[in-house]
Amino acid sequence: MHPFVFHNDRVLPLGEVRLSPGQAGLFNGWGLFSTLRTYDGIPFAFERHWERLARDADRTQISLPQGPNAVRKAIHQVVAANRVGAGCVRVYFIANKATIWHSDEALPAVDLIIYSTDLPARSGPARLALMPDGRHAANPLTGTKVTAWLNNVWHAEQAHRQGFDDAILLNERGEVAECTAANVFCVRDQAIVTPPSSSGCLRGVSREILLEIAPAAGINIAERALSVSELYEADEVFISSTTRGVQPVARIADQQLSVPGPLTQRLAGLFSDYAREYVRGEQQRLAG
Repeated sequence: MHPFVFHNDRVLPLGEVRLSPGQAGLFNGWGLFSTLRTYDGIPFAFERHWERLARDADRTQISLPQGPNAVRKAIHQVVAANRVGAGCVRVYFIANKATIWHSDEALPAVDLIIYSTDLPARSGPARLALMPDGRHAANPLTGTKVTAWLNNVWHAEQAHRQGFDDAILLNERGEVAECTAANVFCVRDQAIVTPPSSSGCLRGVSREILLEIAPAAGINIAERALSVSELYEADEVFISSTTRGVQPVARIADQQLSVPGPLTQRLAGLFSDYAREYVRGEQQRLAG
């Protein structure tokens, strides 16, 4: 984590940011977050991240204290203070008055916390474990990016202990849902399939971009239920996330896959082009 943090209305040194045991959302996981990647200091796809935050706020009954313009400005303040070029920014909204377990301190109803960090070090294709019952698709909060993130980090840690980079989480029906922090795509006969939101997956921002740019490039892509056997029989498998972009998959459990796949490479290039165009547009907008 970088040394300066935005807390509610200002940028502060990390050591001066005070969070209280009386902030009930910290301990109950009653909060929202989103991770944005920065290119040349520009937060990528901010509008899409904000749209999801607003949707999740409505679903979790959290009233957002700041609007998109104020949050975008705060992100730029954090980026400037920490001199971030290529990196990541996390935006948190934490409920302070949830449940009986909160203090009577003069705290806002919801805290805004924004911090930045370096990009995770990743190289080469991913190796993925398989985790049954990792997602409960019928849960009303499934698909919401809440700060109660233990299920994700616990499964990721189990995968790491087994020598994998991440895990594919299966839902209660045995269908593929997603990875712990990435969406899954399967390529077969020049067509791409990714699990629908009804699988229990998060509607990732990178996933949404791929669902838009692939058809525009003449690539057949669809959302439908995906089985483990289809992954094993696929021509290519790849995953997407904010910090990965498009990353090929070389292994699922004990099954080796052929990498790099041509369609994965093509989509990775299209995604990079999209990101460059977005950043160029933002730089022009900021230049006035």
